[in-house]
Amino acid sequence: MSDNKVSLHRVIKASPEKLYRAFTDNTAIAAWLPPYGFTCTVQHREIQEGVTYKMSFQNFTTGNSHSWTGEFLEIKPSTFLKYTDRFDDPNLPGGMVTSVWFKKTSVGTELSVVQENIPEVIPAEMCYLGWQESIEKLIRLVEPDIPDA
Repeated sequence: MSDNKVSLHRVIKASPEKLYRAFTDNTAIAAWLPPYGFTCTVQHREIQEGVTYKMSFQNFTTGNSHSWTGEFLEIKPSTFLKYTDRFDDPNLPGGMVTSVWFKKTSVGTELSVVQENIPEVIPAEMCYLGWQESIEKLIRLVEPDIPDA
């Protein structure tokens, strides 16, 4: 098991409910989770403890993709998510565990993410950079407050 780990923290001008929805809505997560230069496909994903899911990223330049399966370990709506990710590629062994906290603040939500057990062949700084890009995209999705016409 790898001790490769990243921790991220941001205050985002959106409610915990809206941020939680961005993590649990399949269309939303496919829009913001892949780092720049990648697309995301959600093959199946039900937000329920103990239920597995499958997703993939595709490199838009090369067309190469990698997929993974995961499982939700703990779900506390608008407060906390904990899930696993296991790459289908045998060269990326082990199971990552991601914990996400949503804490209401006076200006929105304090978002904290810890991803542990990142395969040793993935440099932690590369994973951290990918998360930074994903969170930029997440902010662009959740901060606008666009009313229906």
